[in-house]
Amino acid sequence: MESVDVLLDPVRVFLAQIGVFLPRLLLACVVLIGGWLLAKVIRFAIERGLRAMNFNVLTERAGMDGFLRQGGVETDTTRLIGLLVYWLVILAALVIAFNGLGLTYITELLGRVLLFVPHVVVALVILAFGSYFARFVGETVVTYCRNIDLKDAELLGALARYAIIVFVVLIALDQLAIGGDIIRESFLIILGGIVLAAALAFGLGGKDWAAEKLERWWPSVRRSEPLDRRDDLSP
Repeated sequence: MESVDVLLDPVRVFLAQIGVFLPRLLLACVVLIGGWLLAKVIRFAIERGLRAMNFNVLTERAGMDGFLRQGGVETDTTRLIGLLVYWLVILAALVIAFNGLGLTYITELLGRVLLFVPHVVVALVILAFGSYFARFVGETVVTYCRNIDLKDAELLGALARYAIIVFVVLIALDQLAIGGDIIRESFLIILGGIVLAAALAFGLGGKDWAAEKLERWWPSVRRSEPLDRRDDLSP
């Protein structure tokens, strides 16, 4: 009899573990199904809300949608943000489900991904508004230069636009924690090298070219020679 009990003990333990695991598994399935439905609703609401605020118009004018199309992505920035939020909710449901099952290692891994997705969404929003602002500033510079009859208005507008875009990209990368101080220091080194090279070119071999450009941008006003002033020596 004792030998039979010894043989049945592992079976009893296994059945007890199954009895404890099955409710957790059922709860995890319910959480996943609920999270999937909630993710679809939130994605639909966010996309409709962004389009109601004309966010898709902003990203189209900023050039982000065209950039995605050139890269072979058959969606716009609004749908991309909705998709990221969709997977954010799915990941949250997975974390809750695996945590209920006691799978702590997978929960920690998904938790790191879950914390990274909001930074991606914020970076996309920064790029959208920053690119639109850069384009607005560039067009404003071009219009102002044309109004004051300044030459190379398109060149100055492009320089202003791309300078702002570079800073916006650096802010977005900092939001994603990509590169960190290395990218910022490299950018400052490259910027300093460009400024130094331009200064040397102007000071050494590009004096005539610089004078020509300055003359085109700010034409000097040639005045007639002043008349000789004669002192009135009469009493």
